[in-house]
Amino acid sequence: MKYEDYIVNIPDFPIPGIQFKDITPLIGEGKAFHKAVSELAEFGKSVHATKVVGPDARGFIIGAPVACMLEIGFVPVRKPGKLPREVVRYDYDLEYGKNTLCLHKEDIRQGDKVVIIDDLLATGGTMQATIRLVEQAGGEVVGLGFMIELTELNGREKFPEYPIKVLIKY
Repeated sequence: MKYEDYIVNIPDFPIPGIQFKDITPLIGEGKAFHKAVSELAEFGKSVHATKVVGPDARGFIIGAPVACMLEIGFVPVRKPGKLPREVVRYDYDLEYGKNTLCLHKEDIRQGDKVVIIDDLLATGGTMQATIRLVEQAGGEVVGLGFMIELTELNGREKFPEYPIKVLIKY
């Protein structure tokens, strides 16, 4: 399947100079979305994941069905103030600003093998933050899965120790 056929490029969003890759046409097409989620679930199975973690917000859309297919738990990573129990938090830089992410501390247990699933690998800032959160909570990251990788931003180079699955490269 050519997933690229379902991605829409939005220039200058959210700020001038950024070329936003809109995945909503892909997730809106049932067969294409099912195929993408299935491929990412196969990857999660291959790395023996026991939990799926998805960063706010598109990581929820993709990660939750991956976890469901694998019959393992899904853990959301959220922005500050969105999780009601004790959290671990991490501040980081984005390619176009700053951000903070949080994870319920007890949702990852010591020894959990975590695959992190998100829509896009760009500079790797969100992934670095998510990895740190998982590690702070006691989990082990065993793989990273993405629908899209922006290869010119070299985010992959920050993660040589992890298996990475990408469906589309730009």
